[in-house]
Amino acid sequence: MAKVIKNKKTQISEKFHFSFTNKNYMIIGLGIVFIIIGYIFMSENSVDGFLPTVVAPVLLVLGYCVIVPFGILFKDKSTQDLGSEAKEISGTKNVKVS
Repeated sequence: MAKVIKNKKTQISEKFHFSFTNKNYMIIGLGIVFIIIGYIFMSENSVDGFLPTVVAPVLLVLGYCVIVPFGILFKDKSTQDLGSEAKEISGTKNVKVS
């Protein structure tokens, strides 16, 4: 899903890609675990129980509305730093000093 954007003035091509790191997959997996546990707690047959009426909805809301979207939107700082350093390095010119 790489998209190449070319600027006509400077002839610089930038690649735009939407990739997840391992941390993104771990956070999304944690959200899925919360959702599964919420459905397991909700499947109990007690009407007045604490788990199906209180804990299960809280786990489902946390999983669907907090953890999974956070996992999708999370950007790893170490990959951002590498990208800015690469731009700085590629932007420098080699000058010969005699």
